[in-house]
Amino acid sequence: MSSTVALLIGGEARQGAHHFDRHDPMSGEVVSKAAAATVADALAAADAAESAFAAWSARGPNERRAMLNKAATSLEARAGEFVAAMMGEIGATEGWARFNLMLAASMIREAAALTTQISGEVIPSDKPGCLALAIREPAGVVLGIAPWNAPIILGVRAIAVPLACGNTVILKASEVCPRTHALIIEAFIEAGFTGGIVNLITNAPKDAGEIVGALIDHKAVKRINFTGSTAVGRIVAMRAAQNLKPALLELGGKAPLLVLDDADLDEAVKAAAFGAFMNQGQICMSTERIIVMESVAAAFVDKFKAKVATMATGNPREGKSPLGAVVDLKTVKHVDALVADALKQGAATLNGGVSQGVLMAATVIDKVTPAMTLFRDESFGPVVAIVRARDEKHAIELANDTEYGLSAAVFTKDTARGLRVARKIKSGMCHINGPTVHDEAQMPFGGVKGSGYGRFGGKAGIDAFTELRWITIETQPGHFPI
Repeated sequence: MSSTVALLIGGEARQGAHHFDRHDPMSGEVVSKAAAATVADALAAADAAESAFAAWSARGPNERRAMLNKAATSLEARAGEFVAAMMGEIGATEGWARFNLMLAASMIREAAALTTQISGEVIPSDKPGCLALAIREPAGVVLGIAPWNAPIILGVRAIAVPLACGNTVILKASEVCPRTHALIIEAFIEAGFTGGIVNLITNAPKDAGEIVGALIDHKAVKRINFTGSTAVGRIVAMRAAQNLKPALLELGGKAPLLVLDDADLDEAVKAAAFGAFMNQGQICMSTERIIVMESVAAAFVDKFKAKVATMATGNPREGKSPLGAVVDLKTVKHVDALVADALKQGAATLNGGVSQGVLMAATVIDKVTPAMTLFRDESFGPVVAIVRARDEKHAIELANDTEYGLSAAVFTKDTARGLRVARKIKSGMCHINGPTVHDEAQMPFGGVKGSGYGRFGGKAGIDAFTELRWITIETQPGHFPI
């Protein structure tokens, strides 16, 4: 049974003149029918957010905190609806949906805790009697553009800290999961974020560029945050730059996991399997390259192959397998092409199998080299490359041989060595003896190079979604040279 998704503008539902369908990747059935916003609808959402800004930004920090905590509770109360929506729209397992909900609620509560931490400072002035203040103020309307792969987490991340800082928001939902993203805004409206404080825009895939462009161009929109592909991120960044508006971008990744010659191989295997195949590898932080030093490669490969052989793929609705469906057949074709190119150039398959529609087996390709597209291109699917490194220096070179720089991991029993190697890897995040997939609401999350710029999470989010102003108060009579 499909659900209908309306635009939510100024706290009111609008059905729109046209709709688009989202199909279940498993069955092909229509699971959600969403309003296809026009440019006029997008501008109306920005106008509504602008109208709500003055009153919302004037509310005290404890009132904003209470409302955000209420929104977290409202979100959790929709657990069953979120599970059904994610299963239907993206083929997620119930476990992935419930993890999304848990972390998203944590993010809202962390944002609530930040409301009294939006602080400034008194700066010593050389001018006698001058009291100089640095204060942070809400930026205005924030446009959040969220993807489908971790839809509750990333939808909430796009709006929670901006709201905590006193901004009003527009969530531009993914065309792949409009119902899932609509549930987030419904939860916030139920918690009291009415009258345009939060707004939802859904659009047909063919209209995405026009809708996003119109929103970025709107004079009231002061900040843009985007999570998605590097290719689209460049377009968003250019449009924002043309308007001289700051953008926070969290883009693609090709995360390396380095296994050094003194690593605990059993721990490395567990972390690599989780990092590579959680949510079928459809996570920006997914382990895409396992770079293992030659001296321990044979032992690691044997253990890893055995571990992955236990990770079956099955119908997510049955809940009997750790891996579920990928989001569409386009992903299957993309992964198959990367694997075919690697095998043609001398790589070897350790695990894998023929896909059954959007059900793909956990695939491990050994002896991958930098000449292969599997080494370079983000797969965003259930495949991982094993790359052999001569020594530590070579492992670091291989890790950095990529346009991306989001997450990384290093396994070694020598903590000091791990820290030294981590400091040499060009990534926004690096985990020593832990998986590349790791997110917590209070951490500064983001990448470098082709993985974007800016940081979500914790106090870093305050920096992203406020204006820092300098204000002076003169307490003595002025003395001027003219």
